[in-house]
Amino acid sequence: MQNFYFPEKVKIAKIEQHSADVKLFRLQKNRGKFAKNRDGLVFNPGQFVLAGIWGYGEAPFGPASPPENNSYLEILIRNTGGVVTNAFHNLKNGAEATLRGPYGNGFPLKFFEGKDLVLATGGCGIPPIASLIEYIIKNRKDFGRVYLIYGAKTPQDLLLKERISNWEKQIKIILTIDKQAPDWKGGVGFVSEFVKEIEIDPNNSCAAMCGPGPMMNALEKILRPLGISDRRIFANTERKMQCGIGKCQHCTTGEKYTCTDGPVFYFDEIDRNWD
Repeated sequence: MQNFYFPEKVKIAKIEQHSADVKLFRLQKNRGKFAKNRDGLVFNPGQFVLAGIWGYGEAPFGPASPPENNSYLEILIRNTGGVVTNAFHNLKNGAEATLRGPYGNGFPLKFFEGKDLVLATGGCGIPPIASLIEYIIKNRKDFGRVYLIYGAKTPQDLLLKERISNWEKQIKIILTIDKQAPDWKGGVGFVSEFVKEIEIDPNNSCAAMCGPGPMMNALEKILRPLGISDRRIFANTERKMQCGIGKCQHCTTGEKYTCTDGPVFYFDEIDRNWD
């Protein structure tokens, strides 16, 4: 019987600095490759894993790597000054870490097929949206028009810049920062202010969001008037999760558990329950 609590040993195969306080970590199994599910994916975009270091603990992260790639799994970690994130930022290539999961429910990939998609994220909320974009681009003919709206405090805080340059060949991307910066040619202002720049068929569109609560709360006020119903708006919530399988009660949201019922919810399931 599989023990869902038992962490697997993995090694750090690559570390990249993506901003002043965010690093990308590529995790690989010590032997073999990661198992795929019946859909041929290592994880469903929107699911999360628990990565950790022996003696320091573990924390939940949404993978940012292509979900069909079973050679490695990538996570972005912001150093918040906590025990786990600080320990990760002190690791070197080749170091050992632990991994368990994936857990939770991801975005409804089959439901998205044939539809226009609005993907919106802010800050360090981009990993689950990034893995979703990788899946969409891999299967581009199965989707309609796709827009990414991504906001950050400054140009230096925008993550995955190299990938964004590649994504622009396949989808429309709108980048925005909080305040004007030297040589910045993108948008300035909240993510929600730029939804008006997209062209979609509201009767055949869906939205996927992940980011700070205020951003998602503001964004829905634009998406709803565009005609996208709550049952076509999917929000990836970021809450404090610990066990990952609905036992510890650290992530209760009303009658829901973020880890087992989410982290992806219909918008009306978690409206006004932002962190």
